[in-house]
Amino acid sequence: MIEQKPYVVCFGEVLWDIFPQGSRAGGAPFNAAYNIYKKGIDATVLSRVGNDELGEKLLKQISGWEMTTDFIQKDTQHPTSTVIASIDDHNEASYEIVNHVAWDYIDFLPEHKKLVSEAGAFVFGSLSARNEKTRNTLFQLLEHAKLKIFDVNFRPPFIDITVVKELLHRADIVKMNKAEMRKIMQFLSEEFESEDESASYLQEHFNIQEIILTKGSKGARYFKGNRNYGFPAVPVTIADTVGSGDAFLAGFISKRILNAGPEEIMNEATALGAFITSKPGACPDYDVEEFQKFKASNILLT
Repeated sequence: MIEQKPYVVCFGEVLWDIFPQGSRAGGAPFNAAYNIYKKGIDATVLSRVGNDELGEKLLKQISGWEMTTDFIQKDTQHPTSTVIASIDDHNEASYEIVNHVAWDYIDFLPEHKKLVSEAGAFVFGSLSARNEKTRNTLFQLLEHAKLKIFDVNFRPPFIDITVVKELLHRADIVKMNKAEMRKIMQFLSEEFESEDESASYLQEHFNIQEIILTKGSKGARYFKGNRNYGFPAVPVTIADTVGSGDAFLAGFISKRILNAGPEEIMNEATALGAFITSKPGACPDYDVEEFQKFKASNILLT
């Protein structure tokens, strides 16, 4: 019997990021899927676009990258999502996200049960749960997932702490940045002196096996069970920070589903996050050899 290679399902928003210099395919789950796929691991995007010109263009772009579009639905009532993105003087991105778009209305279909239950990991974010239809689909899918990875992705005003708490309870692995950790602790009316104490509280309170905390130029932390690991950031010249967290998560997942050790997992995550930060956009064109050369040239990595 031939063992099936592990694959990842990324659920939620797929869209066009509209920058001053042009449009790029994006959305946190899609950005993660793109970079997971670049690492040689099959990644399926489960989403929805409008039955419109922008939707067709997006599907064509994804197919052009040789990624499957079989699980991206078409919506005849709601448009393909667009996000107005702007980059400030520090190369940080901010987003104006349109509501009631196609990915807010993802249907749960019978074939999703098999897709998700056989996946090595199921990745989802908080933004995709902003509207009831897609939120209900997400909760149904979570019933079938083996390894549930929650990417906290706070985008005001679409933050509902009741939903966030429910997703935290259902997750095996949670990725967040420092600002998101602070926000969650404020919502819970809890305050601790250190990241370690906050992470330990969240792990115990929500029964979370693993927490990844990203800290930008200050590196990242990985809390696994009762152990934790610190990793420095890889110094790079920043093109922009669009999708850097998504790339970090992609690097993490690409090693985590192969059951690599914590150092190998996090070295891959920090390297891929830095690599994408050094390039414009969340889904730049590159090949594995280019990334491996970048990784090997950095003395922080093995």
